[in-house]
Amino acid sequence: MLDRALVDGLFPADLPEPAELEERYPPRALADGALVTRFGPSPTGFVHIGGLYTAMVSRDLAHSTDGVYVLRIEDTDQSREVEGADAQFTRAFDAFDLVPDEGDTALPAPRGEYGPYHQSQRAAIYQTYVRELMRQGTAYPDFATKEELAQISDAQRTLKLPTGYYGRWAPWRDASPEDVRAALDAGKPWVARFRSEGKVGERFAFTDRLRGRVEMEDNHNDVVILKTSESPVRLPTYHFAHAVDDHLMRTNLVVRTEEWLSSVPTHRQLFAALGFEPVDYAHLAPLMKQEGGSKRKLSKRKDAEAAVDYYLEAGFPVPAVQYYLRGLANPRLAEVPLAEALATPLRLDEFGLAGPLVDTVKLSDISADHIATLPGPEVLAGVRAWAAEYDPEVVKVLDANPELALAAIDVERVGVENPRKDLAKWSDFREAYGFFFPELFTDVTDPGDERFGELDASLVRTVAADLADTYTHEGDQPTWFQQIRDLATRHGFAPNPKTYKKDPDAYPGMLRDAANVARVAITGAQRSPDLYEVTRALGADEVVRRLRAVTG
Repeated sequence: MLDRALVDGLFPADLPEPAELEERYPPRALADGALVTRFGPSPTGFVHIGGLYTAMVSRDLAHSTDGVYVLRIEDTDQSREVEGADAQFTRAFDAFDLVPDEGDTALPAPRGEYGPYHQSQRAAIYQTYVRELMRQGTAYPDFATKEELAQISDAQRTLKLPTGYYGRWAPWRDASPEDVRAALDAGKPWVARFRSEGKVGERFAFTDRLRGRVEMEDNHNDVVILKTSESPVRLPTYHFAHAVDDHLMRTNLVVRTEEWLSSVPTHRQLFAALGFEPVDYAHLAPLMKQEGGSKRKLSKRKDAEAAVDYYLEAGFPVPAVQYYLRGLANPRLAEVPLAEALATPLRLDEFGLAGPLVDTVKLSDISADHIATLPGPEVLAGVRAWAAEYDPEVVKVLDANPELALAAIDVERVGVENPRKDLAKWSDFREAYGFFFPELFTDVTDPGDERFGELDASLVRTVAADLADTYTHEGDQPTWFQQIRDLATRHGFAPNPKTYKKDPDAYPGMLRDAANVARVAITGAQRSPDLYEVTRALGADEVVRRLRAVTG
């Protein structure tokens, strides 16, 4: 064991003592049963939808128990930090209503008495506890080089032993003070390692709040807890930061994915060595994707829908995404109305142990159903808010034509039992409703366009010209459509499929083919909302203008 003077000389002289930190971060004054949860994203890439899912669960469990939800940025791996990641967190958490109760990202200003909430700003705190473990002999400086560590691993593999830094394979574990002093005098860089009391082959068990009793191999490795002294700022590893931060921030439930299950033995050893009350864990199954006949984890590298920005850029309404994610967490909630599901607290005992499948087709269906229930002004507001970020041209069009925009949105949505579901996401607006706006609509000018089917181009031109010349805008739907019937009759179209099938050579087509000329000219598509209602929104002048565009 190293003497105190040698240990203290390894650290800045102005570090606080553990007792000072305990006083600075006292236990929270919360009711019994209140949960303090945290979400700890790392700014090393885009925000994964699985992270949003975990954050949602953490926040819900805290708020449903009158607890506290904390956002902590785990940025100790600064070599992999991606510029702009904090801004991405802000965008994601704001958009999906996951603004934390405490934290200094996604907030107008830092909030909370248990910060700083960036781990890179807590270096002195970590060093205080590393120093304390060294004083107690449960941590030590390790000067082994990368080459020496590789040689140890090679020797262990040759002997068919578990690889790692432990027991007799940890040369600095029981080094004398003289050897440590000599290494320091020689300027050798060092890391701090935790002196594990675990033995190879020993078992460890704990109770997971979601999974029940979990048993696995105990940790026997002397894990690194403080990174190399060559770094300008001495930062901890994830394992050590987790133990210190969750204790001082008074977290009592850590929600994270099952990939961290194997770390629990190490974390429990660190909590015990530091004299901290251990936290509870709830390890979620990861989000999955169906690929052929098998399932795999949703991948940052392979799957566009893994990124939260995918959902923002597509413009899925936030309540639809929230509802979908809550249904993945507690399947019962997928069977109740959206408003009820959003208001119902999540229950840990209703989570499954198999990874839920992310299905964007299902999400689109949910989203379309949700949008179909919204009044026109809310749909317009949703589209405009999305377009302000991702499609400025649409914003200009909506602002210039607000009445037309509402009229377009209301076509086959108001006063009907089964409203149209053209919009599954806000980005669908341009394709589904763009034809209503002259600024977004491309006139159909070629009578030979394939959208007119197999009709002769000259006939298409003649039919469009005739309808433009005789067009009547007034009247109810049957009255209005009668002019299409009359048009078809004048140009020799069969009145119905039965008549046409009796002698197809006698007709250029059927009534529906004549109607299709009008539909394509007016909407640019072979399928559209009810053409009568479309013309009500467009007005007579615009209808005629589009018909004449086909005639050249």
